[in-house]
Amino acid sequence: MSTVIELIEAGAKRLEDAGVAFGHGTANAFDEAAWLVLWRLKQPLDDLDAVADTPVSPADAAKVVALIDERIATRKPAAYLTKEAWLQGVPFYVDERAIVPRSFIAELIADGSIDYWLGEHTQRVLDLCTGNGSLAVLAALTYPDVTVDAADLSVQALEVAAINVTRHALDARVKLIESDGLKNVPGTYDLVLCNPPYVNSASMAALPAEYRAEPELALAGGTDGMDFVRQLFADAPARMSEQAVLVLEIGNERDYFEAAFPQLEVVWLETSAGEDQVLLVTRTALLAGAGVR
Repeated sequence: MSTVIELIEAGAKRLEDAGVAFGHGTANAFDEAAWLVLWRLKQPLDDLDAVADTPVSPADAAKVVALIDERIATRKPAAYLTKEAWLQGVPFYVDERAIVPRSFIAELIADGSIDYWLGEHTQRVLDLCTGNGSLAVLAALTYPDVTVDAADLSVQALEVAAINVTRHALDARVKLIESDGLKNVPGTYDLVLCNPPYVNSASMAALPAEYRAEPELALAGGTDGMDFVRQLFADAPARMSEQAVLVLEIGNERDYFEAAFPQLEVVWLETSAGEDQVLLVTRTALLAGAGVR
């Protein structure tokens, strides 16, 4: 009989040989194979050492092989096959109705990097482009005294978000809103979190199949990736309280961002991906003029 670690190593080699793309919760073939193998065998995902040498029956090994086959054949992210993803150790349901959660904003919520700009005045939080609701849930879990609105244009994504809000017993504190940008959100907010569609057209055309398996609406940001952001900056001050801040993820689009908003004063926040993926901008800075191009 094969062992768990042998199945993982064999699966990793197959994934590498097939040239699948990573980036939806794992960064390499071994980690992806470990996730799939342990999930299929119903083993804990966070303690490989404890089960690495465990024998696996031929029947269960065949199930593992079939799952690896599916990953290669469909090019779907592993999270879509397992229907689960994690951010900062918190589990979330996910399926093809929403992108796989991977926002670096989650790190900033968890490690307190944005706490300097928050305080007793921080009572209302908006997670715009919420997708599966993961950032809204993390914000509610991290800041127990706030209420959170989670908005998205996609009704299907909001259906997934509802599963996660209920899963984490937050129905009383997290409200889901169908909204095209800020159009339908009520009142003003003290903290706005936003991981918008920001991928530029050229990058969209070159995306691996795993990314094309996700809803295009959640990724495509127009020619320079800034279409949604331009409208957001125009509308945001009216939806922000006096001391409010907006935390915005822009991925690898810093050059396009700075070209579009050359006069805008922002704070670049450090994440595990570096200092050019996520920024913070105050209401005051937005009112001073975004310098949109």
